[in-house]
Amino acid sequence: MNSIAAMRGVVAAGHPVTAEAGASALREGGNAVDAAVAAVLMSFVAESPLTGPGAGGFMLVHTASGEDHLLDFFVAAPGLGLDDPAPAALEPIDVHFTAEAVQVFNIGPSSCGVYGTARGTTEALERFGTMPLSALVEAPARAAREGVELTPIGASLLVILGPILTSTPEAKAIYAPEGRLLELGERVRLPEVGDLLDRLGAEGPDFLYAGEVAKAVSAWVLERGGLITEQDLAEYRVVERSAARARYRGREVLTNPPPSSGGILIAYALDLLERLGRPGDVRTLVEVMDRTNKTRTDEFVQGLQSEGYLERFLHKEALERAATDIGSRLGSTTHISVLDADGACATVTCSNGSCSGVVVPGTGIHLNNMLGEEDLNPGGFHRHEPGRRIPSMMAPTVVLRDGKPEVALGSAGSNRIRSAITQTILGVVDDGLPAQDAVDRPRVHWEGRVVEAEPGIDEEALAALEREGWPVQRFRERSLYFGGVQAVARDPETGELSGGGDPRRGGSAVLVE
Repeated sequence: MNSIAAMRGVVAAGHPVTAEAGASALREGGNAVDAAVAAVLMSFVAESPLTGPGAGGFMLVHTASGEDHLLDFFVAAPGLGLDDPAPAALEPIDVHFTAEAVQVFNIGPSSCGVYGTARGTTEALERFGTMPLSALVEAPARAAREGVELTPIGASLLVILGPILTSTPEAKAIYAPEGRLLELGERVRLPEVGDLLDRLGAEGPDFLYAGEVAKAVSAWVLERGGLITEQDLAEYRVVERSAARARYRGREVLTNPPPSSGGILIAYALDLLERLGRPGDVRTLVEVMDRTNKTRTDEFVQGLQSEGYLERFLHKEALERAATDIGSRLGSTTHISVLDADGACATVTCSNGSCSGVVVPGTGIHLNNMLGEEDLNPGGFHRHEPGRRIPSMMAPTVVLRDGKPEVALGSAGSNRIRSAITQTILGVVDDGLPAQDAVDRPRVHWEGRVVEAEPGIDEEALAALEREGWPVQRFRERSLYFGGVQAVARDPETGELSGGGDPRRGGSAVLVE
């Protein structure tokens, strides 16, 4: 493989078309942020149930000069300016990932929060990119009108999310235009998204937050029992935060800080694993996952909004107590990661939740359902103060060795995000695997008092867990339920680049010479 000095970079994303859009930006001389933004815009089209202009996200940027920036453009709780918010009832939908995994998602207008992807990606490009937005929207706008063929994973995703994607006439017209869901090889066409992208490239994102589009979105949602107001949209801003930092085997791990929860829980898990000294052991992983889950109390959720909570949560004494305790007993989302030739990286996670089915006519906006995601609202629905960011498990993450990116990654998968990212980091850092091999490895996850295991996990280890009273659910095949990690890595000794696109989500990685 060529060294980093001989290559333009590497891109990993949740769809081959998305990854190729980022790779094209690198070939044209763009940097990691240019490539990440190009890929995000293409994902609006190629991965439309999972993301889009009605979604939210986070981007972690490590510049070539060594600066770190975490941009928060995740979904905000709506309702600003409403005297007496009275949202309509959420609409519960059973989503069947596999025969073993069924999860309830709540949809409809009252599930929709204030979107941020367009504002977030354009701000990232203005601050850290080198290419004009007008150039980056051309390919995705064209793809939106021509349509993108459904891959096997894409077609299966439409089946999984089918009850949501056919819940309104507007969504059904896109995904089931002839009265049935589109199938493998057929094209998803989004001409209104194409128009939105053209306008975004010409004007920037303000039209989505003020003026006739904002009025149309707010009116459509409010008339149907939702809470998004014109004030919510007008006051939405991208927030820069200081990344959460953890140490692991001589590396510095940067990830998403509060008020989101995914990154802080990954940092917590890695710190515990290093103190325990047995990170590859299935039992240790399960014990750490169990401990991490137990931290997600009401106090934890409320603490995420308070100043200094990150430092208190990751305090040395608290970690040592947790490690001693363990030792004594021994979601829908999409992600893009980019490394460029100068050593800069950008890792960005965007999500429409499981989508809401609420498509606002004439705007190209399919709204998120973040207010209806049980994983993001463990204390109950519609409890977030208007204007506040909704806590998220999304956790774009960068591992630095001697100040340089060794791996940049993130994942889809709701509550499975943190376990998927942690296990992939262990594969790269502890076992020296290239990105694809680390992404491909079978995963475990502990939740709901059950150890969930993909095929390939050590059977003796699972049997030992069962003998000690841990219920184990063995999945019959690898599943998107366990996340969709997209990772890029640089060998710290040779400079060789590698990329890993998660086959569970139809991911793809492109090395650019």
